[in-house]
Amino acid sequence: MDYTNNDIDKIVQFKTWTDKKKIDELLRIDAAMYCALGTDSTKAERSEVKRKSQEIYRAIRKVHKPTGDMFLMDVDRR
Repeated sequence: MDYTNNDIDKIVQFKTWTDKKKIDELLRIDAAMYCALGTDSTKAERSEVKRKSQEIYRAIRKVHKPTGDMFLMDVDRR
């Protein structure tokens, strides 16, 4: 099943998934959002993807704090 950014909270709550699988799926969603951006994407679309990306990284922090913090620090530098 393909999950989207609407499923972030659901993925974090999965009891049968390992932390690694949760993080992998969240990062796959993040990568898919950035891949969907193109040269014709507006500034608003890019900002929306960045905002959703931060939401994903905060969810990763719930699963594994050091990894989530690392991603959030990187986003803050951009």
